[in-house]
Amino acid sequence: MNIFTFPFILLVAVGLLVVWFIFAYNRFVSGANRIAEAWSDIEVQLKRRYDLIPNIVETVKGYAAHERETLDSVTQARTQAMGAQTPEERRHAENTLTNTLKTLFAVSENYPDLKANANFLDLQRELADTENKIQAARRFYNGNVRDYNIAIESFPSNVIANIFSFAKKDLFDLADNDAAQRPVKVAF
Repeated sequence: MNIFTFPFILLVAVGLLVVWFIFAYNRFVSGANRIAEAWSDIEVQLKRRYDLIPNIVETVKGYAAHERETLDSVTQARTQAMGAQTPEERRHAENTLTNTLKTLFAVSENYPDLKANANFLDLQRELADTENKIQAARRFYNGNVRDYNIAIESFPSNVIANIFSFAKKDLFDLADNDAAQRPVKVAF
């Protein structure tokens, strides 16, 4: 055995460890940036929904003036959702807003003239499209969070995550909201 063999093997092993360390760190940075991008996508779609809601409320007002409580709850839920600061607050506020919108559309079923109004139908289609985009953005966000959290919990990358304080992220879901899981009830 040559005298240079052991130092060469040691140097290669250290070099491979450094390369792995850099790769693992960059994987966390990339994951965190993908999560931020996915959250931004959700916010874009939520902003679009916030912009549609006043138009829908105004359209419904003309046909269902005595449904003031429902219209006020939609407006209040929109305001709370727009003011949410943390992802947890946003998730709760968005769940509430989704439920109030379901109630609004359930109320609209009792007004045939409103259901036939072209403006209302266009707004309803636009909102349905936006809801689908929000759902897709949530899936994209949750997929990125899942991959990131798996990397944080998996050995040996969890060592790098702990060294650089990469923390687990929360999923954006409806699981903690019983009201979101039940159908809307409207009584007249």
